[in-house]
Amino acid sequence: MAAERILVVDDEEAIREVVATLLEAQGYQCISAGNGRLALEHLEKNSLDLVLSDMVMPEMDGLKLLEWLRAHDGDVPVIMVTAMHDLSTALEAIRRGAYDYILKPFEKDQLFLSVRRALQHRHLVLENRNYQRNLEKLVEERTAQLTGALSQLEKSYDYTLEALGGALDLKDAETEGHCQRVTAFTISIAKAMQVDPQLLPCIARAAFLHDIGKMAIPDQILRKPGPLTDEERHIMRRHCEIGHAMLSRIPFLGDAAEIVLAHQEFYDGTGYPRGLRGEGIPLGARIFAVADALDAMISDRPYRRALPISHAREEIKRCAGTQFDPAVVKVFLSMPDTLWLELHENISAPFRLSQLNPAKRPIVASQEERGAAPACRGNALLLDRKRAPAM
Repeated sequence: MAAERILVVDDEEAIREVVATLLEAQGYQCISAGNGRLALEHLEKNSLDLVLSDMVMPEMDGLKLLEWLRAHDGDVPVIMVTAMHDLSTALEAIRRGAYDYILKPFEKDQLFLSVRRALQHRHLVLENRNYQRNLEKLVEERTAQLTGALSQLEKSYDYTLEALGGALDLKDAETEGHCQRVTAFTISIAKAMQVDPQLLPCIARAAFLHDIGKMAIPDQILRKPGPLTDEERHIMRRHCEIGHAMLSRIPFLGDAAEIVLAHQEFYDGTGYPRGLRGEGIPLGARIFAVADALDAMISDRPYRRALPISHAREEIKRCAGTQFDPAVVKVFLSMPDTLWLELHENISAPFRLSQLNPAKRPIVASQEERGAAPACRGNALLLDRKRAPAM
C-alpha cells in the first residue's frame, strides 16, 4: 500500500522540517510549503490525503487555504495549527470545515493521534462514497432486471387475456374483431383526454374483456336470431355482473373488473346493472361506451351494412348527456374520422393486446407484427334499436 501523502504548510521552515521529519518516521510521505500560495501549487499538481496548515502565514493564511480546499477538494481533511492566543480563530476554522486543530506547542503523540484520526475519517468518507456508488449501480441493475421481469409478466397476463378472448370468440361469432377494435378506440379516446398513462393498461384490458361474462350465458340465448323474451333479456344482462365476478378474482384485473361491471351504464342513470349516473360511472366505462357505440355503428352486421361514420358521429353527439358523458363526446368529436377508419381497418387484422402499451407501442400493428392472434366477438349494438333488447 502506498504511503499516505501529507502537505505540511507553515511559514517557519524549522517547524515544517520538524513536523515533516516526525511524520515521515511514522511512514507518511510529506510535502512542504512555506505559505498558502505555494500550497495551492502543490494541491493543483498532486493528489494528497491530508493538509496540515499553520493558521497565520503571509500571502495566503490558513483560513483562505481552507476555503479554497473546501471549494475544490472537499474530501481532503485539514488540520489547523495555531498558537494558544489564536484559539478562537481555530474554532472558526472548525466551523468552516477543518477536521481538527492543534495548539502550539504540541507533543508529537498529539500530532500523530490527530493525523491518524483525520486519515481514518478520509478513508471512511471515500469508502462510503464507493459503497453508495456501487449501491446505486446495483439498484439500477436490479431495477432493470425487475422491470424486464415485470414486462414479461405483463405480456404473459395479456396473452392469457387474449386466450380468454379467444374462448369468448367461440361462444359468440356475430361481431368478429369487435373487442380488438373497441379496445383500440377506447385507448385512442383516453389518450386524447390525457388520461393518466398508468391507467391505460387497465382500461385496455377492461375494454378487451368487457363481454367475458357472456361465456356463462346459454348458447340458445346468446345466439338467438330474434328478439329476446323478458326472461332471456334478464339473463343476458347478467353478463356484466358475471364478468365482474370472473375478473375480480384475478388480482391484476381488480380495477378492470369495475369497468367491466359498469360498461352498460348510461350517463343519465338508465343503464344497468346498478343504474349508475354521471361521474359515478368509472371513467374507463364512460370512455368505453362511446368507443363501443362507434364500432357497433361503423361495422357490418348480419342484418345490416355498416353505417357511415358521419352518421355515427351525429348519433353519438345526439346521445351526449343521456347515454354518453358529454366530456368524452366532446373529445371524440374533436378527433378526425380518418383515425377511426384506419383503426377499424387495421385492428380487424390479427392483433395483440400488448400492442396497446401506452408508452411504447402504436395502436395499429405494423404488417410485420400481424401474426396469428385470437379474434374476439363483442356484444350487440347499443344504438341499434332493433337489437337493443338482446343486451
